[in-house]
Amino acid sequence: MSNFRKLIVWQKAMSLTTKIYENTKIFPKEEIFVLTSQLRRCAISIPSNIAEGYGRESKNELLRFLNISVGSLFELQTQLEIAKNIDFLKEEKFNNLYEDSREVERMLIAFIKKIKESN
Repeated sequence: MSNFRKLIVWQKAMSLTTKIYENTKIFPKEEIFVLTSQLRRCAISIPSNIAEGYGRESKNELLRFLNISVGSLFELQTQLEIAKNIDFLKEEKFNNLYEDSREVERMLIAFIKKIKESN
């Protein structure tokens, strides 16, 4: 493996992060240090941990960081549900973001499985 930027899962996670930033711009200002910040931090954590794990010297370390990415992704999905439930996100925007997150989830799980099988 040569460069984490070539990983489609990293590229999709970066795209999702950008979309989270764009969609949280409309959240109420009083949420800037609460749900807005939390959503953004979770989103940033996903591609960041993919990249960090990729830079480690062992498959076990890569797996550890990929699993952290999965945890951040699940946290993000939960927070998206909360944002929808309190009407910060309309149904259509929620559905689009959630589906994007599910795509990243499927890719991460497949990537983890592939790495485990190569051990």
